[in-house]
Amino acid sequence: MTKLSVNINKIATLRNSRGGNVPNLLMVAKDIQDFGGEGITIHPRPDERHIRYQDAYDLKPIVHTEYNIEGNPIPKFIDLVLSVKPTQVTLVPDAVDAITSNAGWDTKKHKDFLVEVISEFKRNNIRTSIFVDPVEDMIRGAAETGTDRIELYTEEFALEYAKGNKDSVVPYTNCAKLAIDLGLGVNAGHDLSLDNIKFFKEHIPGLLEVSIGHALISESIYLGLENVVNMYLHRLK
Repeated sequence: MTKLSVNINKIATLRNSRGGNVPNLLMVAKDIQDFGGEGITIHPRPDERHIRYQDAYDLKPIVHTEYNIEGNPIPKFIDLVLSVKPTQVTLVPDAVDAITSNAGWDTKKHKDFLVEVISEFKRNNIRTSIFVDPVEDMIRGAAETGTDRIELYTEEFALEYAKGNKDSVVPYTNCAKLAIDLGLGVNAGHDLSLDNIKFFKEHIPGLLEVSIGHALISESIYLGLENVVNMYLHRLK
């Protein structure tokens, strides 16, 4: 079974654009879970341009499914995660000025740093995941950090799939198989959508969780949030 974790950053972006509390982030998180969503993902950034650090605390009693906090493990982020203690922390090497995540970790180059950070999270019983490109060397490097899972960065797959190149899934399939052989759980995310999620899921062995935000919220403008959540669940099952 592949769990659907809904990234609600875009809800926070819409809220922040008017300076009030519409839409209500906490109510949206509650509704997504009531609609069948199996997790809530947030990705706070240092400038708090969408999810605010306070949101992470406010969501803690609301999220009764999987709570996943993504981000670059700068000291402020590490302190936040250790304080909130979500189900999972996903480490993403995004630059401060990045519009969105655009690369996975070089798990060889940053091995010592990742080992140190992951050890601290695991001492606090927080499941860890590392955002990685579909490169087998990076999967092997991830296994050496002590992480519980990897999250495959799926933008390249999504771009190529939209062009009709279904072979673009092959590196992801191979990396998922390798990760499982190395004892790692497999998550995935970035630009997955209603158009490509079923195909992707069918070709990724052992896929435990997908984190979807931008596409899901955009699709919901036309089709409705409850309907879209259930459309994803149908494709994932």
